[in-house]
Amino acid sequence: MLDNVLTGVPEIEMTPNPSPKVPTLAEVAAAAGVSAMTVSRALNDQRGVSRKTRDAIVRMASEMGYVTNRVAQKLSSGQSRVIGVLADHLDNPFISSLVTGVVRAAAAVDNEVLIYSLVDHQKRPPVKVLRLLQQFTDGVVALLPYEFGFVEALAEGHMPVVTIDNPSKHPGLPSVASDSYDGARKAISHLAELGHKRIAFVSGAEQLESARQRRRAYDDAVAILGLVRDPALVLKGNYTLESGRAAGEQLLKLKKHPTAVFASNDLSAFGLMAVLQERGLRIPEDISVVGFDDLPAAAQVHPALTTVRQPIEDLGRAAVNTLLALIAGLSAASTQVTLPTELVVRQSTSRPKT
Repeated sequence: MLDNVLTGVPEIEMTPNPSPKVPTLAEVAAAAGVSAMTVSRALNDQRGVSRKTRDAIVRMASEMGYVTNRVAQKLSSGQSRVIGVLADHLDNPFISSLVTGVVRAAAAVDNEVLIYSLVDHQKRPPVKVLRLLQQFTDGVVALLPYEFGFVEALAEGHMPVVTIDNPSKHPGLPSVASDSYDGARKAISHLAELGHKRIAFVSGAEQLESARQRRRAYDDAVAILGLVRDPALVLKGNYTLESGRAAGEQLLKLKKHPTAVFASNDLSAFGLMAVLQERGLRIPEDISVVGFDDLPAAAQVHPALTTVRQPIEDLGRAAVNTLLALIAGLSAASTQVTLPTELVVRQSTSRPKT
């Protein structure tokens, strides 16, 4: 107390406001004039309740502030109608777009989403996260960039799991991805058709299958299309803006510059373009650049980026649909769902200077 300072001020006793009482299922039923079983069926969108009655119950529950107890719901029905998402780097526009696709697909079938974002992607998520997901969710969509054995642990604990862009070593664990090999092949073929022979490549995060497939497509294209084979043209990246800038700095140190660059994703392409332009190179007059993803910013940078479009929202939808099939006890139609990609030609590519 500050008695010697605040003289003459009466002391006020502060008491915490009591938390508002959350109504029970039985109280909602009594207010709606129906049985508790009918309320439960209505709020869980189960059969046996008319649309008019369901709407009235939902409105009454909302007005009373009733909140579904997901743990109790899972204990009683076996399902919580909550999908877990394991994701890394939510500030990455590609990852955030994937998560948005998962959320929208889940909402379309009246499921909620619980997202756990890894702070340090080099470390295995703690056991308490596994327990949280097992307790509150029916299954997990994993966007993990590296293989910790964590998704395998979930699957071995009889938890339905679907990965995006990272096939697991666990037998039978489904994965959803874009056709990275074909997309990269289209990108390099586009540059070759324009007349480019000396094409550099910025690699992706090697722990990811997508990065390995894009590198394989580049190596195959060099051999099949008769492009210049030079180890110095393969620049290390990891799908980040910073790695794109570093690749650009490395490229500028080469005695003979390439006439075109294929970057494994849009973010690294953006970083690369920034460095090239800062050093006075014109895109595409001096050097052509192609990315991969077709993020919204790809059409907004200058010049607009030629890139390979991934069906990002469709990836999220396919992952949710596959997961819901597993939750329902069905076998996945395929352990690997591969979606097609599309080359989007914009202003960052042109024929090389003669």
